[in-house]
Amino acid sequence: MKTTIKAARTALLLDADIYPVTCEKLSNGRTDLEVLDAVIEGGARMIQLREKDLSKRGLYHLALKFREVTARARVLFIINDHLDIALAAEADGVHLGQDDLPLAAARRLAPDLILGASTHSLEEALRAKHDGADYVNIGPIFPTKTKAGVDRLLGPEAIAAISPHLDIPFTVMGGINASNIDRVLENGARRIAMVSAITMAPDIAETVRAFRKKIRSYSRPS
Repeated sequence: MKTTIKAARTALLLDADIYPVTCEKLSNGRTDLEVLDAVIEGGARMIQLREKDLSKRGLYHLALKFREVTARARVLFIINDHLDIALAAEADGVHLGQDDLPLAAARRLAPDLILGASTHSLEEALRAKHDGADYVNIGPIFPTKTKAGVDRLLGPEAIAAISPHLDIPFTVMGGINASNIDRVLENGARRIAMVSAITMAPDIAETVRAFRKKIRSYSRPS
């Protein structure tokens, strides 16, 4: 049974193209749940709940609502940072940063969750894979509103440099929008994580549709 659950989650990960990430303060007055409904309407197959300013109790209760909606829509539901909340809310996975719980420990505690890892170099990406990540994120690619004080931007060329060494899925993130998405696609990205380019859009559902069409116009990875 558990193997079947992990396999189903992995299938959704492999099918994903756009990867919306929430941030209520960058959503033009809309709630995270309103954003969730809109990205699902637009066809997104994966979403990350990321709210740095909520208490853990508040995040847990919001995660329960996200779980109900995403389960009904068959959308992969990832929680940022908090393995305990991901487990308690029965999310599909957790995304961990370099300063969060180590991946190897998370894998021991949660063998059936999708584990994602933020990485900023080839060395970090390979270590994340070794430690049990199901996917890695490469970034930040461009300047971004969600990461204050970032002093090292990788640039889209890093995607082409890092991705050939990976045999697990990867996402890319950091300041990606309609004006520069072609640059990340040209360098081999096919799963694009976005915050404000989606959450601040006047019509979120239509924006998600447009980004998905753009991504899928490039050849899919083998």
